[in-house]
Amino acid sequence: MTSAAHPTAALPATVRHIVLRRRPVGVPTPDCFALVETPMPVLDDGQMLVRMRVGSVDPAIRGFLDDRPSYLPPVAIDAPVTGMSLGEVVASRHGDWPVGTLVRVLGTWSDHYVITPDALGLERVTPQPGVPLRAYMGALGPVGLTAWVGLVAVGQARPGDTVLVSAAAGATGSTVVQLARAMGCRVVGLAGGADKAALVQRLGADAAIDHRVAPDALAAALDAAAPQGIDVYFDNVGGPLLDLVLPRMREGGRIALCGMIAQYNDADHPHGVTQLWQLVVKRLTLRGFLTYDHADRLAEAQAMLDDLHGRGQLVPLENVHHGFESLPGAFIALMQGQTTGKTLVEI
Repeated sequence: MTSAAHPTAALPATVRHIVLRRRPVGVPTPDCFALVETPMPVLDDGQMLVRMRVGSVDPAIRGFLDDRPSYLPPVAIDAPVTGMSLGEVVASRHGDWPVGTLVRVLGTWSDHYVITPDALGLERVTPQPGVPLRAYMGALGPVGLTAWVGLVAVGQARPGDTVLVSAAAGATGSTVVQLARAMGCRVVGLAGGADKAALVQRLGADAAIDHRVAPDALAAALDAAAPQGIDVYFDNVGGPLLDLVLPRMREGGRIALCGMIAQYNDADHPHGVTQLWQLVVKRLTLRGFLTYDHADRLAEAQAMLDDLHGRGQLVPLENVHHGFESLPGAFIALMQGQTTGKTLVEI
């Protein structure tokens, strides 16, 4: 079904894009990106024009900037960077997606972009009264859904389980800490630095550990925090931490592999995990996942997130930047490990 385009207001003549100028080596730098403008596109039947309202800045974007296969194609040189965003339909030639509809979708770092109904991750967003729109790009959006899927659908966490979370002061990790606590689990968080560990404790973790301490001290701290072993490990980091955790899993434990930020800036030299024999010894399950592979459970996840937030048991942890041009700087800070919580850019 199609309809004529009906913009909410006069559209600008051009679209601004953040494009990839060169591929990063290690941590991205400002000269990897450039701001360019192109003419505003004309819609074909079945298309919608979306104005970005909130840009999502995620570690996974770093993988898209390398010229290597992943679960999404790499960003081409001089093409807009790929990223999740929350936006408003401002012109439409599709009757099911009228002007004014708020959507989450995998788009590009463009202040306006064209999508069709089969766009990856496309969802309608209906904000609750009094909740900032940006929350639906964070703990009440993809971040929260990822946390729930990894903890519940993949990790199969149950009340009384000991749940270990790496990067626990980050966007997904901080949400997992709060979800696991609300589910009646014992929660141990790993974070990079004493300040971040203290923040994780304030979020409700039973124990929080600075993973940057010496390996012997880290091993001792894990043993003290989880003397009976770990039932569920929600891993955002990979690398040496995974090696350290594997022997400390309980029999039948589950590892939900969400990310491997320890190697995103140096994907050519991945850490060789040495403790995989523990999968046999402990009869462990280690499973990587993508949120939208579990589309049949996302309504259940969203309902729990909304309920916990309404009862004050899920507090979004955010660092917010402002202005379209700030997307590269926000991403660079994230990849330097300078941030806590979900990095968002309000446009």
